[in-house]
Amino acid sequence: MLKELKIILNKNNINCSEEQLEKFNIFYNLLIEWNKKINLTTITEEGEVIIKHFFDSLTPSLYFQFSNQKIIDIGAGAGFPSIPLKICYPDIEITLLDSLSKRVKFLEKIIEELKLDSINLIHGRAEDIAHIQYYRQKYDVALSRAVARLNILSELSLPFIRTGGNMISLKGVNAKEEVDEAKKAIRLLGGELEEIKTFPLPNEQGIRNIIFVKKISDTPNIYPRKAGTPSKTPII
Repeated sequence: MLKELKIILNKNNINCSEEQLEKFNIFYNLLIEWNKKINLTTITEEGEVIIKHFFDSLTPSLYFQFSNQKIIDIGAGAGFPSIPLKICYPDIEITLLDSLSKRVKFLEKIIEELKLDSINLIHGRAEDIAHIQYYRQKYDVALSRAVARLNILSELSLPFIRTGGNMISLKGVNAKEEVDEAKKAIRLLGGELEEIKTFPLPNEQGIRNIIFVKKISDTPNIYPRKAGTPSKTPII
């Protein structure tokens, strides 16, 4: 596993030490073990995990400088993309936010086993946590992967980001359609679309898009709306 991952990372100029690569090995084994008890992922074959989880999570670093950033991962799930990024870029400070206690317990185990520091866990919903002043508009970056459509995701993410910060969303093949749908929400919530990066994953494992949104003004205090509302009645 480590040899294949190292080859893919080296080809993309992502440098990880042997110690960092070993953390991916530990991460993989824990993911498979815990996935038998709780539903974390449908992707379990080693080669697919390497490309579709580990490398895919690191692709934002091909276009964005992750160094000394304060980051929040919205809907952290099994730790993608934030845990792989933290492994490779240990100087970033990460907050993992997830609403399901079982996933939070898995993330606690990952953090403990990988001996990661400057990483925090929040068990809660983004709609609630974003109204706590300690977290509101305090982050340089809000990350997300496979959480919600972009107009919904913008309402969940942009309130956490300081003016001048960035929302980075990892998406599949329909990203441009989601961007068109989310233009009003992004503008209303204080954001501005910067660019979309489109690229194929190695070994013909699919097309990926990364959407970059710049936070240009404060998010109005009424957003995000109460829990469940953004998904039930999204801004369109």
